[in-house]
Amino acid sequence: MLIRKLLLPVTLTSVVVMAGCVPAQPQPQKPVLTPDAFSQRIDALQEQLAGQCNVQQQQLADQQALSRSLRRDVREVGSQLRQIHAEMEQPAQPQAVEACKAVTDNPILDKALLGRVEWVGFPTISSYFKARIDTGANTSSLSARDITEFERDGAKWVKFKLALRDDGKYFVAGDRDKWVEAQVSRTVTIIQASGREERPVVSLLMTLGDIKQKVEFTLNDRRDLTYPVLLGRRFMMDIAAVDVSRTFINARPEYPGSAPSNEAAKDEDPNEGNRD
Repeated sequence: MLIRKLLLPVTLTSVVVMAGCVPAQPQPQKPVLTPDAFSQRIDALQEQLAGQCNVQQQQLADQQALSRSLRRDVREVGSQLRQIHAEMEQPAQPQAVEACKAVTDNPILDKALLGRVEWVGFPTISSYFKARIDTGANTSSLSARDITEFERDGAKWVKFKLALRDDGKYFVAGDRDKWVEAQVSRTVTIIQASGREERPVVSLLMTLGDIKQKVEFTLNDRRDLTYPVLLGRRFMMDIAAVDVSRTFINARPEYPGSAPSNEAAKDEDPNEGNRD
């Protein structure tokens, strides 16, 4: 027992001495970051950030485009729904009523019937002329010569004489050299093979059968054509229909100094309208 107590301190001392003799493990040293390596790392980080920004910008652009497309679709659907709703609110009518309505609403029945050539009258000129009805032309035309522009009360006016051929009894005697004055409503540009031409447009009171209204006419010399007057679509729209197989459906107007209208048939050629 005594020996064990004496040996214990010696043993502890030996252990301490041996522990102090164990060599210490060297610590690993961190590599030194050179300036070039630091610059390369910064460049790599910048490229990475730039790539991420580009991806985000593209995603944002795609989202905006999708949003615009969705808004267009929503507006279109809303318009279709409103149209359907309006149609649903209209009261349904029996088929028999619809059939009668289709007959009574026939636009041809409410329009004046014209032939391909008709007599037209100009009350302000007190004369009548043969007119060709041309559904292919837009604006009507009146044969005029010596067209002179002038100004009156700040507005643009023209004065002209009727350009009439020597053949054909389609005007009142004495009208050939009569001056006509009218205010210019507008000017049209005519493009032909010979070039561009500006023509004045005037509004004149005209009668044709039961029709009596102001009609716009371009002024140009039509003596090389058969008819001094051409009536286009603007005149016929909503008021007249044309039967191209007939001529002179409506009676010729009468003015002082003209022959009676019942003698107009002597001047009417059955082949009228086959010529220009």
